[in-house]
Amino acid sequence: MKLRILDISIISLYLLSTIVIGLVLKKHAQANKSAYLLGGKTLPWYLLGLSNASGMFDISGTMWLVTLAFVYGLKSIWIPWLWPIFNQVFLMVFLSIWLRRSNVTTGAEWIRTRFGRNFGSTLSHSIVVVFALIMCLGYLAYGFIGLGKFIEIFIPWEVISPYMPFSLPASYVPHFYGILFTLFAVFYSVLGGMKSIVWADVVQYSIMTVSSIAIAAIAMIALSGNTLEVPPGWENPFFGWKLTLDWNRIIPEVNDKIASDGYSLFTVFFMMMLFKGILVSMAGPAPNYDMQKILSTRSPAEAAKMSGFVSVILMPVRYLMISGFAVLGLLFYEKLDLIAGGRIDFEQVLPSAINEFVPVGLLGLLLAGLLAAFMSTFAGTLNAAQAYLVNDIYLKYINPEATNKQISFSNYSTGIIVVVISIIFGIFALDVNSILQWIVSALYGSYVASNVLKWYWWRFNGHGFFWGMVSGIVPALVFPYVFAETLDLYYFPLILVVSILGCIIGTYTAPPTDEQTLKDFYRQVRPWGFWKPIKALVEKEDPQFSPNKDFGRDMLNVILGTAIQTGLVALPVYVVLMRKNWILFFAGLIIILGAIMKKTWWDRLKSIEN
Repeated sequence: MKLRILDISIISLYLLSTIVIGLVLKKHAQANKSAYLLGGKTLPWYLLGLSNASGMFDISGTMWLVTLAFVYGLKSIWIPWLWPIFNQVFLMVFLSIWLRRSNVTTGAEWIRTRFGRNFGSTLSHSIVVVFALIMCLGYLAYGFIGLGKFIEIFIPWEVISPYMPFSLPASYVPHFYGILFTLFAVFYSVLGGMKSIVWADVVQYSIMTVSSIAIAAIAMIALSGNTLEVPPGWENPFFGWKLTLDWNRIIPEVNDKIASDGYSLFTVFFMMMLFKGILVSMAGPAPNYDMQKILSTRSPAEAAKMSGFVSVILMPVRYLMISGFAVLGLLFYEKLDLIAGGRIDFEQVLPSAINEFVPVGLLGLLLAGLLAAFMSTFAGTLNAAQAYLVNDIYLKYINPEATNKQISFSNYSTGIIVVVISIIFGIFALDVNSILQWIVSALYGSYVASNVLKWYWWRFNGHGFFWGMVSGIVPALVFPYVFAETLDLYYFPLILVVSILGCIIGTYTAPPTDEQTLKDFYRQVRPWGFWKPIKALVEKEDPQFSPNKDFGRDMLNVILGTAIQTGLVALPVYVVLMRKNWILFFAGLIIILGAIMKKTWWDRLKSIEN
């Protein structure tokens, strides 16, 4: 264990600062429901964007991305499309604007603006709450297990076990650490609500930016005096039908990792990712912390700016760190301790590299930042879960006339309940990759059909939404056991087909949503898509109404924005590798396409009204 007094002091100072933030903002959070769950909709877009980016800079995801960069090199820049990361582009271009115009508190509450107040709407509202809670618990468990595996490197169990009144099997040591540090995230997020989360994220992002630049510099200095041994094609982001990386001569065990990941037929994998990614992005944000940040913005235009800002400030900083650690891990592989639970675990590359190469002082800063990253993701997800439990269950069904004091108590109690359940989920999680694959492939697959149709098809109703979600969620929970040896992404189409059938059958076995609700929604949100009958009714009542004709421009901006985002991922990697030609290529791509989007997207935001 390399932690010294200086490192421990820095980490302690950070943990103390989160407690102070929670206590200082407690009074503001207790003002009312909006103050707690949405920060009173007073926070500027750039702070919310920074907070959102900070929430995505999590330990589990960073461990996974470092592993990908280590194994797949520049081809790893495509694999995060599993989330998909380019959903932020769809949000910045049009979906954040549409969502923010609804002026609601949660995604479940939004259902009433689309389907009205009827039995179908009640069913839809209920299933969104169920889905949101399953997703939040999945994300909390995902972050929980990643944190524990990370801390285990720096505080080995054998060092503290003599002082513990109990013994633990090696496989459960990460869970113990996860529980311990989760308590700090619970404290400030439960006490201070959204505003507390945002200000804690600002502190975290500042720490991570300094740490990322330092790690990149250390890797570049090390690389300048050594040769990077990697397979042919590792430094090339482009690929053919198969993944042709052969590690046999260098680190044979990496080939086993590639085979277990299921990415060997890379073009098939990429096409599946792209297909799923476009559908997930068209569906809009899932009901988690990303959606809550959008709903917390001051206006639709600021919601778009916030979503765009996320990629700009997240990708370059995060990938400086990711590529820095991947390079250090490859240069000094023999020094890394990747054995966990009696087997080689490549998810240990990040914590092992930190333990081996980061100097005293910077180690404390980096660990504080990565702890903060976990706590940021955990706190944001916890806030989203609380929003659904309090706003969509307690205030809707149990106590609609609750006082501010009762609402505050329900926020605190639901937060504690969610944390306890997520810890139980985390204890049963095998590893970061397994739970990540289930979330981004199976669970997101259950969400897609209903949430695409709700935006773009007027005839789609609450019954269709409910049965589409149910027919997606059930196989998403069952298929991982039925197809235990299959990559979750590959049965996504099957979940999608079942869900679409549920949507169609549910829609046509119930009457359409009432005309007034549809007209109000179309006027307020102004989506494009298959809205012709409703558009005609609105224009008949208001000949001055201007329908949304921006489909072509929006799709152009999505393509441009995705290319820029990909450049923002690749550029810092090539900076660390010091590959001049690739640096010039991606820098030029970002500048040219950014100048185009200045005219096609940013300048047009000035004309957006509520």
